[in-house]
Amino acid sequence: DDLLKMASKVTERALNLIKSMPRVALDNIKDLPTTLYKKRHNRSRAHKKRGKGNKGQGPRGTWDPLGYEGGQRPLIGVVPSEKYYGQYAIRRQYPPISLLELQRLIDLRRVDITRPVDITSICNSNLYKFEVAKNHFGVNLTEEGCDIFAAKINLEIQWTTELVIAAVEKAGGTITTRYYDPQCLAALFNPLDYFKKGLPIPKCKLPPQDALAFYSNPEFRGYLADPEKILLAREKLAQKYGYKLPDLSSDPVKDMLLMRKDPLQIFYGLEPGWIVNLRDRCVLKPKDEDYLRYYNTVY
Repeated sequence: DDLLKMASKVTERALNLIKSMPRVALDNIKDLPTTLYKKRHNRSRAHKKRGKGNKGQGPRGTWDPLGYEGGQRPLIGVVPSEKYYGQYAIRRQYPPISLLELQRLIDLRRVDITRPVDITSICNSNLYKFEVAKNHFGVNLTEEGCDIFAAKINLEIQWTTELVIAAVEKAGGTITTRYYDPQCLAALFNPLDYFKKGLPIPKCKLPPQDALAFYSNPEFRGYLADPEKILLAREKLAQKYGYKLPDLSSDPVKDMLLMRKDPLQIFYGLEPGWIVNLRDRCVLKPKDEDYLRYYNTVY
């Protein structure tokens, strides 16, 4: 009797559990977790070739190598090479800015002409940018607006032409072409970010062999040229274009117009090897003899 009572209770409990469960439908039927499915293979004739056709190079995987032109001489060997693109990846680039744009920056007071203007002053206007990673080596001052340029300015750029030099000197200013290596250009582009890194100011390297003649030529006002030859070149250029060369000896801003950087220097008033501490607002200068010898020599 006891066994029958226990069996009846188990049966009632099972029936109550079944009544509480949802009805069997197509949306709640699932296979057992241990069920294994056998992969179906399509044995029809259309699926045996895997979409590659019947015969030939397609199904057999014997395509010609890339650039093969049937045995004849390839076209790349027939057409002569274009020398204009030779060594394009390592060629120095100079993003342009015209005299018209520079005059507009001066009129809008985005560039302060009471101080010498270099690549840092032009980049601080936020209207001229260059990328060192793309082999940009500085400013190329172009001739557009040379007839309306009228600012007395001490200008330092990296590349220009004779007409631009004549326009700047006719207005009473001075111009210098100067080379900077990529490490120095990275510091000149954004000095604030460079000083925050706590790195010493680098010394400027000499220009490469193919650019040494340009930066040593007084006709292009190279920073490595003889100053006496530059004076003769100024007079010669004034006679060529027919304008009267202003007298700098009696100019009230003579000191600013004649201010120049040392060939190893990249910032006005700051020497190579110094560290600018923005937090303490001080400049740290090296005292070790080896450091001083390194930053005061060209090599």
